Amino acid sequence: MTFARSLTVAGPGTGRYEAKGSVFLGRVERVSTEDAARAVIDRARRDHHDARHHCSAFVLGPDGRIQRSNDDGEPSGTAGTPILLVLLGAGVSDVVAVVTRWFGGTLLGAGGLVRAYTAAAQAALADAGTLARELRTLVEISVPAAQAGKLENTVRQAGADVTEVRWADPVLIAAAVLDPDGLVRVVAEASGGVAEVAVVGQSWIDLEGAGG
Repeated sequence: MTFARSLTVAGPGTGRYEAKGSVFLGRVERVSTEDAARAVIDRARRDHHDARHHCSAFVLGPDGRIQRSNDDGEPSGTAGTPILLVLLGAGVSDVVAVVTRWFGGTLLGAGGLVRAYTAAAQAALADAGTLARELRTLVEISVPAAQAGKLENTVRQAGADVTEVRWADPVLIAAAVLDPDGLVRVVAEASGGVAEVAVVGQSWIDLEGAGG
């Protein structure tokens, strides 16, 4: 199955929640790998080394298949899982969330911990905002210099996102497209079959102004 669209966070975000003297500081960031997610968690530990807990969760992949959570010493299921459920409930992926807790001296109980970690993660996610993105095919179009200007305009009008034009002879036009087969037909017709289209990969493209 191809996941052509997904949500991620628009940027880093923070959120704070207090309960009976304990302070919960949430942070979310966009990441693309497990190593990057763990680096954010490690940075929270370094930045707030005086705190008792740094509970976390992350979701990775266009389908959100990779899911991890860590209670970091809190009672099982009271911290990491609630944070993970916030991310899953928002439908975001390629996101890590860390909630750092400074203990205030009063036990909150399992229900209080779940509410606190949930609230801190929700506040951080709201601060970050969400962003829609599309999985597009990357193509390179080779075309004689005499036809390059006209063909570039045709490619743009066809809805492709032209990312680079390398002027030589032939000219190489790099673009990100949703429908590569359709673009091949457009290019063939516009160039009289002279231009060549090669698929070179895939990439997520952020959709400006398309929040969740």
